[in-house]
Amino acid sequence: EDNPIAFNGEPGYQATLLMPGLRFKLNILYNVKTYPWVQVPAGEIGVVIAQVGSPLPIGAKSAVYKKEFGNFSDVEKFVKNGGQKGVQRPVLSPGTLAPIHPVAFLVITKRQLYGIPVDPEIREKMSRDGVLRPESFGLTPQQLELVRIGPEEVEGGHVLDKVGIVTTYEGEPLPSGHIASRIGSFDDISALEAKGEATDAEITETLLGSKNTVHNNYQDFQGFLDNGGKIGLQHDPLLYGAYTLNPFLVRVEMVPMLVVKQGEVAVIKSYVGLATKDMSGEAFKFGSLVRPGHRGIWQEPLRTGKYPINPRCYEAEIVPTAILTLNWAEQVSAAHNLDKNLVQIVAKSREGFVFKIDLQVQIHVPDKKAPRVISMVGTMFNLVNEVLQAAVGNHFRDKLQSMKAVQFIEERQKVQQEAFEHIESQLRQYEVETRGAYIQDVILPQDIVTVLTQREIAAQQIETFQKQKSAQDQRIEMEKSKGVADKQADLASSEVNVNIQENKTSARKADGEATFTQMTGQAKGAEVRAIGMAKAEAYERQVAALGKDATAFVNAITALADKGIKIVPDILVGGGGQQSSLVDALLAMVMRGGVKGLTPG
Repeated sequence: EDNPIAFNGEPGYQATLLMPGLRFKLNILYNVKTYPWVQVPAGEIGVVIAQVGSPLPIGAKSAVYKKEFGNFSDVEKFVKNGGQKGVQRPVLSPGTLAPIHPVAFLVITKRQLYGIPVDPEIREKMSRDGVLRPESFGLTPQQLELVRIGPEEVEGGHVLDKVGIVTTYEGEPLPSGHIASRIGSFDDISALEAKGEATDAEITETLLGSKNTVHNNYQDFQGFLDNGGKIGLQHDPLLYGAYTLNPFLVRVEMVPMLVVKQGEVAVIKSYVGLATKDMSGEAFKFGSLVRPGHRGIWQEPLRTGKYPINPRCYEAEIVPTAILTLNWAEQVSAAHNLDKNLVQIVAKSREGFVFKIDLQVQIHVPDKKAPRVISMVGTMFNLVNEVLQAAVGNHFRDKLQSMKAVQFIEERQKVQQEAFEHIESQLRQYEVETRGAYIQDVILPQDIVTVLTQREIAAQQIETFQKQKSAQDQRIEMEKSKGVADKQADLASSEVNVNIQENKTSARKADGEATFTQMTGQAKGAEVRAIGMAKAEAYERQVAALGKDATAFVNAITALADKGIKIVPDILVGGGGQQSSLVDALLAMVMRGGVKGLTPG
């Protein structure tokens, strides 16, 4: 029945194996050969190829597996339960020790082939080489080891986290428009959106949550197919671990895990998922922003963390959200490599002098706006080298062409401020913030350097001469002060002599004034005596001439006149027809002694 094994006593290889022990067989009827039990060393796997059973359906690459098959040690049970010829989907795990029929099954391990090949081509290879190797079946020795996924140490002592991207070689074809297989497709995402309560973060967690538990991380390949697994690229990657994967059916590629560091976000461009449904609004004209689970740029970025994302399904654009420093210079930033293509800005002044300018610009991309920025420019590299490079370079070239070389040097701060305002206005269109623009250095033409150097030397000479003149003036003042100080003793002595002379003069003056006063008093006394004697003599002569009464009257009138008393009143009043004479009244009063100070003769 198209099998190399006899199950009912027919001639040929018998299905029943003789286990360890003592047996008696008639050598005319039986030929007995011993074979080792199949043993799979630690760290390796055993791939089983059945040479008995039903033929595989057209297009199938491996045989259906059932639990009844166990570890393939019971040939009769395998055939009766519908076992098929060809590569078996499960593999033998490390440490397996089993009495597997050497004609019914071939078991391939890294170091040894167990069994007798029925295929004439394989038997020919075996007879030629004496031993069969994995390469005879299209396998490498490494494919017959456990698939290990873990961190990898790279140059510099850094550790690189990795995931395994799986490609399967058997299964139903992918639906039209799909590039990767996901168990259950994206029906679970549609269900979350239908509820209307799930946030973008919750949907992202569902997408990143692996469905590998359904098929034990592709180790149960039959379970993978039974649950709707499709051929080709698989959506869910393998995480850290060691896996017994069938190399005929599964291939694993190691890729770095997505790591989003502090100060960064990851904008996800999805190539798988539900149909694109733009959520950016009518005003946004730079592509589509979608919710997670749809094809397009996710409107919500991934923040700090490690994500087991399949890079064949999702492309992550890392966007720095901290202050980003870009250098138009020979050096580049140590924190990133975005400015590696930026070089010194070369521009000409109005007179044709060529300047080289080292510029530093600081920008900031807000994390919530990062998807919009990437949708407009594609990548951060494009933002720097396409948008910013053009805006900065053209601005400085245009600015310098309108200025003289010396003017540019003198107005450097003004030019820097104008550059900042220009860059800010340009990046605002891409929803990027500008935090600063700084001219770090200006490399001047040699001719300008010579002129400025000579000018500076002249200015320094002028300042030197002024300092020297000031020093000479100070020296003159010092010499003058020194001379004054040297004569200070003589000056003090002369001042003392002057004071002594002044004091002597004052004393002589005082003596003179006293003498003057004494002599003056004596003179005045003599004068008074002389006047008095003269007046007495005149009075006596007056009395002799006028008589005593007339002399008294004349002297009274004279005394009144000396004292400012009016003799004749301003208005003379008369009455009763008789006229009174003031003189008569005065004489009468004098004669009576009524006028004080006036007494008769």
